[in-house]
Amino acid sequence: MNDHPDRAAALADLPDLLLPWYDEHKRDLPWRKNTDPYRVWISEIMLQQTRVEAAKEHYVRFLSALPNVRALAECPEERLFKLWEGLGYYSRARNLQTAAKMVAERGFPHTAKEWKALPGIGDYTAGAIASIAFEEPSPAVDGNVIRVLSRLLGDGRDQETLKGAFAEALRPAYPAARRGDFTQSLMELGATVCTPASPQCLLCPLLSRCETRGDSLPQKREKPPRKMTDATLFLFRDGERVALCRRTQGVLRGMYGFFMLEQSMDAEQAAAFLREAGVRGFSLGAPAAHRHVFSHVEWNMTAYPVLLSSPTDLAEVCSPVCTPPEWLDKQTVAREISLPSAFRWCLDLT
Repeated sequence: MNDHPDRAAALADLPDLLLPWYDEHKRDLPWRKNTDPYRVWISEIMLQQTRVEAAKEHYVRFLSALPNVRALAECPEERLFKLWEGLGYYSRARNLQTAAKMVAERGFPHTAKEWKALPGIGDYTAGAIASIAFEEPSPAVDGNVIRVLSRLLGDGRDQETLKGAFAEALRPAYPAARRGDFTQSLMELGATVCTPASPQCLLCPLLSRCETRGDSLPQKREKPPRKMTDATLFLFRDGERVALCRRTQGVLRGMYGFFMLEQSMDAEQAAAFLREAGVRGFSLGAPAAHRHVFSHVEWNMTAYPVLLSSPTDLAEVCSPVCTPPEWLDKQTVAREISLPSAFRWCLDLT
């Protein structure tokens, strides 16, 4: 961290500057109704990869269906995925349930170190839960907090270095009381005022202490290019039934989706593939193109509706990335099966 004579004082004063501002300006969010550790935990997992506005409705629905840790631990996986539908990154739901089974058996952890031992919980999430739910002086340093402190202190080092440095520097600054509110005040300032672009500096309670007063910091990280994958999807339909399979590898592993091959096919190649797989009496509909972007992978998909003239066993229709298709009623799919957004668009084509 850059040397600065007022650095310790600047951080020590943060609670006095931020807590009154937080009391007046904090957003009304459903997970702030109380500090029950289960509620805090669910919110922090949802917010790992999801915007606040998108998470609010899902959070209320999830808590209504699974109001406590035992309900989550005992929830059938497909129902859990249906409740998680629309949030993406389904590995979070799997880790959440694995951890819930541990917590239901042993009780809730209290310290950040204990929370970090659970699946799906890193330094930031552990610090957030421990401080908000248990008033532990455990910093939760995410992108918002890095941005606030980098600008406040004029520290232009790379973000990975700052993450650890700020966690250590913040710990002594935690007040004797309202530690959870202090954690949330830093997050709130970064989310609503000290934003990545066009920060509202004149509204910031730290303006008089800030060495940057603008958006020049922190340094922007260059993201590696996404892996581009061409894919062909077959949307099998037999009356009111559609055929789905489960992903066996890569992103969305274990999730339901439409039959997929990771290669580009024109209509002639697609028909030839189906004939070689033993499918008879079919007609291909007009292809539809769709691009789906994950954090590190981008799928460029071409989907072919496949209308079958008679009931067909699809067991020989094989792909390296998914199981053979199985027939399901369309209403059952809509009501009970969680389809990731990468595949949900296909339902209108079946």
